[in-house]
Amino acid sequence: MTTDTLTNRTYRLLRRVPKGKVTTYKALANALHTKAYRAIGQIMKSNPYAPEVPCHRVVASDGTIGGFMGKTKGAAIQKKIAMLQKEGVNIRRNKIQEFSSVYWSDW
Repeated sequence: MTTDTLTNRTYRLLRRVPKGKVTTYKALANALHTKAYRAIGQIMKSNPYAPEVPCHRVVASDGTIGGFMGKTKGAAIQKKIAMLQKEGVNIRRNKIQEFSSVYWSDW
């Protein structure tokens, strides 16, 4: 990650999200001064540095899990849920409970 592309800037920023916290696609985009929310999702989808770059900590703005590894259901989503729960994030029916207490945007 030596060039300053949107992808590399996204990965650098995402590394700052601590265990037990989540951020959103929109929050990442805003911190990067872009409206390219969908591009952020695509960057997460193709992240070759996971879990060092913790894309599992990026969720939808309404607290729902969002996608993971290019999937929106099935084993990939269950893996994302398990990773977040292991970090202490409470999830029920694919939605983060008490979202505001785990939401992180301290860029």
